[in-house]
Amino acid sequence: MGKRRVPDLYRAPFPLYSIKVDPNTGLVITAGGGGASKTGIKNAVHFLDLQLVGEHQYSASLLHSHDTDTRATMNMAVGNGVIAAGQDGTCCLMKFKHCTQKGGKNVPKDAENSVQQGSARRRAGKGDRVGQDGAAASGDMSDMKDETAHISVTSLAEVQSDLNPQDPLQKVVRFSPDLKLLLTGGTDGHIRVWEFPSLKKKFDFKAHEEEIEDLDMSPGNKYLVTVGRDFACSVWSGNQLAMGLNWLETMPQIAKKTYRYMACRFGRVEDQKDALRLYTVQIPHRRDRKPPPCYLTKWDGKSLLPMLTSPCGTEVISTLAVSDSGTFLGLGTVTGSVSMYIAFSLQKLYYVQESHGIVVTDLAFLPDSLKDKNIKGNNETAMLSVAVDSRCQVHTLANRSKSYIIALGM
Repeated sequence: MGKRRVPDLYRAPFPLYSIKVDPNTGLVITAGGGGASKTGIKNAVHFLDLQLVGEHQYSASLLHSHDTDTRATMNMAVGNGVIAAGQDGTCCLMKFKHCTQKGGKNVPKDAENSVQQGSARRRAGKGDRVGQDGAAASGDMSDMKDETAHISVTSLAEVQSDLNPQDPLQKVVRFSPDLKLLLTGGTDGHIRVWEFPSLKKKFDFKAHEEEIEDLDMSPGNKYLVTVGRDFACSVWSGNQLAMGLNWLETMPQIAKKTYRYMACRFGRVEDQKDALRLYTVQIPHRRDRKPPPCYLTKWDGKSLLPMLTSPCGTEVISTLAVSDSGTFLGLGTVTGSVSMYIAFSLQKLYYVQESHGIVVTDLAFLPDSLKDKNIKGNNETAMLSVAVDSRCQVHTLANRSKSYIIALGM
């Protein structure tokens, strides 16, 4: 396994920070921008049509570019045809519809019921233009897709999700599994929980002494897990602290405060209906000349006791994703590398060194809900990655019987 060339699926005219795949329509939604700086780099959300070409190759075409004014979308979540986008210290909610025109009539494609997970750092509201400029600037993807396809985006609401007096910034946003809650975390260390779609604030509590790095909620909304830069990974029931997690129980030889938690994500267990796992990533708190490894830890999703910890390379991890089935984990690094692991054993199956030129900002597995669209082809799984280098790539694993052979032969 090592350096290989992964062709770009799509190249945007701005840095990319977040990517989601709508589970109902299969739309790929990616977002980013240059922020408020007057460099001429735009801020936008791009809607892409993903197609399987042959057995393993993919192509993507730009359907629509939605301008977000002076704010870049840094993180986003998708649910029921709504995008919750983290832009500066706010969470902007936008509704999107995917229609096809037949004989001059718009036919909705169920985008109204599609929700995506992520958070965008941009201002909703300006221009629902079909992005001719965005399409022309997108390098190899310069053609607009089929003119009969149409995406409409409308601004719904905006809430202040971070109150840091210096530089407010929403770091993470997530819908609860039942889509009844919207959860945000930012640099002020507070977790804010909003009822959805009313956006009535349900909880606002100081969860960490430093900024929030990540959060996730278990099915049934039983537990909220939060990760802060203060070395803590905390489990909450409502707004009450239920317990703190300690991954070092599995690695007693490692000194305290040499690592901090960086990401957390719940995942299903394949073929076990009610089983649940939690996965966390730990990264070195300080950089050394000889970099120590990062670690992946698997936890029992009910007792929240650590089950297994495994090193995952010396490149610092920047993002974590879990496939819908809970079978695969995806990791991106600050140096642009992308890898996939089997969740059960934490064994590495796929690795491309510096696939991107710079930090990988987000990953998204293709949802299992798209099986009838056959978008996975002969691949057991496919995962999209985006980075500050403006590139979107797709990473595939052949069916399981072939995966190990391919992995060993890389």
